[in-house]
Amino acid sequence: MFKSFFPNPRLFFPSLVLWSAIAISIWYGFSDELGGLIGLNLQQTEPVIGLGHFWTDSFILLYLYYSIAVVIFAAFWMVISPHPWQLWSILGSGIILFSTYFSVQVSVAINNWRRPFFDLVQNALSGKNMVGTAELYELIFIFAQIAFLAIFVFVCTRFFVSHYIFRWRTAMNDYYTGEWNYLRHIEGASQRIQEDTMRFASIMEGLGVAMVDAVMTLFAFLPVLWALSSYVQELPIVGAIPYPLFTAAILWSIFGTGLLAGVGIKLPGLEFKNQRVEAAYRKELVYGEDSETRAQPVTLLELFGDVRRNYFRLYFHYMYFNVARSFYLQADNIFVYVILVPTIAAGTITFGILQQILTAFSQVSNSFQYLVNSWTTIVELLSVYKRLVAFEATLSGKPLADIDSSYEYGVSDK
Repeated sequence: MFKSFFPNPRLFFPSLVLWSAIAISIWYGFSDELGGLIGLNLQQTEPVIGLGHFWTDSFILLYLYYSIAVVIFAAFWMVISPHPWQLWSILGSGIILFSTYFSVQVSVAINNWRRPFFDLVQNALSGKNMVGTAELYELIFIFAQIAFLAIFVFVCTRFFVSHYIFRWRTAMNDYYTGEWNYLRHIEGASQRIQEDTMRFASIMEGLGVAMVDAVMTLFAFLPVLWALSSYVQELPIVGAIPYPLFTAAILWSIFGTGLLAGVGIKLPGLEFKNQRVEAAYRKELVYGEDSETRAQPVTLLELFGDVRRNYFRLYFHYMYFNVARSFYLQADNIFVYVILVPTIAAGTITFGILQQILTAFSQVSNSFQYLVNSWTTIVELLSVYKRLVAFEATLSGKPLADIDSSYEYGVSDK
C-alpha cells in the first residue's frame, strides 16, 4: 500500500515528521530574523481585511520558506532512494499540504472580516451611530472576493487530489499485479486488487484530505482562539482560568474523541469480518457457476447465515455508537454558547467579537473532533487495510492471519 508509492516508507514517514518538526521550530523561533535578511517586516499586529491578508510580508516569507523546505526534503529522498512515483508522492504531497493550509487561511481571512462587519451591523441596529450603506456594501464586496478565492482554491485542490490518489491506486495496482503469481492463491485476490485498492484510494481521498485539513486548521486557529480568550474572563462552574476558550475547546474535544473511540472500538473488527463473510459467500456462488457440486443449498444457507449474524452484530454495535455520537454532536452545537453565557450577560464583548469566537471555537473543536466526525469512514478504511495486509504478509513470507487461513481451507469463521 505504501512502498508502491512512497520511497522506503519505514524511513520516509519518520523523516518527514522529523523534518517538519525542525522546519516548524525554525519558523517559530527565527522567522523575524529570516524576514529581516530579505527586507521583510513581520511585526504587523492588526489583521488585514480582504485579499491583502494573503500578501503580507509574513505570507511572502512563508511562501519562500515552505518552498525551500519542500525542495530540500524532496531532493534528499530523490538522491538517497529514487522511486518511480517520487514526483507525485513527495512533491505532490507538498502541494496538497500547502493548498490545504492556504484554504484554512481563507477561513482565517473570513474570520478576520467578521469583526468589522458584525460590529457595523450592531451599530446600525442599535441606532446610536449612523452607518452608511457604502460601508456595508464595501465589506460585503470584500467577503465576495474572499469567497471567490475560496471556491477557486477548493476546486483546484480537489482536482489535484483526485489525480494524486488515482496515481497512488495505479502504483498499488502495478505492484500487486506484478506479484500476481504469489498472490493468486489468497481468497478474493482479484477483488482485493480491483475493489480494495479502489476503496482504499477513494477513502484516502476524502479521509486523508480531511485529516490534513484538521491539522492545518489547528495550526491556523489555535493562535486565534488563544488571543480571543482575553475577552472571556470566566467560565460557568469552574470560574476564571487561564485562556478559558482555548482550554475549553481542547478538553471538550478530547472528551468527545475518547467517548466515541471507546464505544466504537468493536466496529473495525466487525467491518473486516463482514467483508470476509461476504467474500466467502460470493466465492461459493462463483464456483457454483462452473461446477454443479458447488454452491449447494446447505452450504449457501450456512455461508449466508454467517453473513446474517455478522450484519446483526454490526447493527447492534452501530446502534449504541450512533446514540453516543448523536448526543455528543447535539451537545456540541450549544456548548460554546453555554460557556459564553457569563460573558454575554456581562456585555463585555461586541457582536463582531462574538462571531469571531463562535467561528474560531467551532474550527478548533471540529479539528480536534476529527476522529468523532470520521470514525465510520476510519472503520471502513481499517477493514480494507486489514484485507490488503494479507498481500503484504504473503509477499514477505509471513503466515496468513487466522481469519484468512480459516477461509483458505473452507472453514467458516463464526
